[in-house]
Amino acid sequence: MKIVIAPDSFKGSVSAVEAALAIERGILKAFPDFETVCLPIGDGGEGTLDTLVAATNGHTKAVRVTGPLGQQIDAEYGILGDNKTCVIEMATASGLALVPEGQLNPLKATTYGTGELIRHAFDSGYTSFILALGGSATNDGGVGMLQALGLKVLDENGNEIGQGGGELGKVHTIDVSDLNPRIRTSTFLIASDVENPLIGPNGASYVFGPQKGANLDIVKKLDTNLSHWGDCVEKVTGVRLHELKGAGAAGGIGGAFQAFFPSNMRRGIDVVIEHTGFRKTLNGADLVITGEGQVDFQTASGKTPMGVAQTAQSHDIPTIILAGSVGAGVDVLYQYGIVSVNSIINRPMTLNEAMENAEKLIEFAAEQVVRSYFNDHKMQQGKVVHYNEN
Repeated sequence: MKIVIAPDSFKGSVSAVEAALAIERGILKAFPDFETVCLPIGDGGEGTLDTLVAATNGHTKAVRVTGPLGQQIDAEYGILGDNKTCVIEMATASGLALVPEGQLNPLKATTYGTGELIRHAFDSGYTSFILALGGSATNDGGVGMLQALGLKVLDENGNEIGQGGGELGKVHTIDVSDLNPRIRTSTFLIASDVENPLIGPNGASYVFGPQKGANLDIVKKLDTNLSHWGDCVEKVTGVRLHELKGAGAAGGIGGAFQAFFPSNMRRGIDVVIEHTGFRKTLNGADLVITGEGQVDFQTASGKTPMGVAQTAQSHDIPTIILAGSVGAGVDVLYQYGIVSVNSIINRPMTLNEAMENAEKLIEFAAEQVVRSYFNDHKMQQGKVVHYNEN
């Protein structure tokens, strides 16, 4: 029997790689003779860089850049195994995890460091990019990123505006004359699981602002500022971002890429599946096990378990999901070849306990689900198969 193990990270506790290895240990504890293939997967959010670099035997480059609150931090970008394709994961330079507890402030948070990563990659000769947009702390419409690449964003007095979404209402002039010319000669594949427009009730500020530290008053200000920024961008580029699908990704940076870069936006999980060779890995597989921290109705919108299951289903291979917690609406997932959704929590415990013991919980849950699945499989086949069990 061959099982492909393709989880995302369980955020805040274990990485995708650690989750995959824990699942593998559980499987082999039950059936030591089974063939297992670990292929950690991301959906365009945090961890996408590590997933793609590991799957392609690539490498990373460390860069000193400007963090989301203006502090100097160490970030990195990845080079895939082809030594041509560069992976920029904005969370490494402009991510939520880089902001100390209690200091989230989307009025001030900037994407400038993400632009510095791109500029460094340009200077290193790279022209083919995958841009992973998840996990940002920002709501600046991608202005900081554009400023790092030479765009002049000026107020009515001809001065550069400051950093953060709180400054966008001051935009008077956008000057593209010094925008890095290597943008036009490069290609950019945007990996994102977010299809929200730039503004409005489903836009960047209203949907994602609260998790970045915005109360309702700040959300309204951010949305108004992004609308003004969108008006200015439309005058210069002819691209209307306000209702554009995906423009609200990562605080509006999705719109910046679509307006100023020769880019193509695709569902993040599809990009990862394509570049990791996941379909080839499925050859001869009998089962796929995936998972992530939270599984609910939103999973169907393109999260890792959904993309993994859809791909496996196209090969007539069933999928089992392991999750830190299981929310409402998971029934919708069963039409995509998913056999079951299983919480790793096996007794009453606090969130901190669950996170601290995540690897052991994942391992135990994996052992139990494969024992159950293959025992049920034997019974349905109407025959007894004696697996080598511990």
